[in-house]
Amino acid sequence: MLRPTFLTLSLLVFSPAALGQSTSTDSHTLQALLAEVRQLRHDLQTVAEAAQRAQILIYRVQAQETVVRRVQEHVDDSRSRLVQIQFEKRRHAAELKQMEDPQSRPETPQSDRKPLEDALAQLKAKLEMEERDEQETQARLTDAEDQLRVEQAKLDQLQDDLDRLDKALENSSRQAGSAQQ
Repeated sequence: MLRPTFLTLSLLVFSPAALGQSTSTDSHTLQALLAEVRQLRHDLQTVAEAAQRAQILIYRVQAQETVVRRVQEHVDDSRSRLVQIQFEKRRHAAELKQMEDPQSRPETPQSDRKPLEDALAQLKAKLEMEERDEQETQARLTDAEDQLRVEQAKLDQLQDDLDRLDKALENSSRQAGSAQQ
């Protein structure tokens, strides 16, 4: 009889101790799980913020690329216009030289001199106008090229920022991967 009493008594004594240890272990496990959930939530917020920043930066890069394309088109148009003006100027200069040659000869009849002089005056006026147009177009081209350099520098900076963000996310991902192992 002593044995069953002893057994019952020992179960009563050791049971609360065993239950207490189980509760303590469960509490530590729950605390560890809670800490891990908090860390996961923090990591998720960090990733979401980084994704938002990356998306904003991508939109800025796209907008800046549009600006650079527009300025590049303006540069190309100015160059094309300048080439056209220079071509016309050379053509009119050649015409002027060709028209001046017969005028300097004494055998040109007097009746032909007046229309020739009028044509020469008009051609000289065209050349002067083309000279002004050439200078203005050259100035616009220079301004457009300067603007293109500025806008391209902005685009390059944004792309550098995007590259740095990409590297930071890659390093963060590697660190998270090595921490899990």
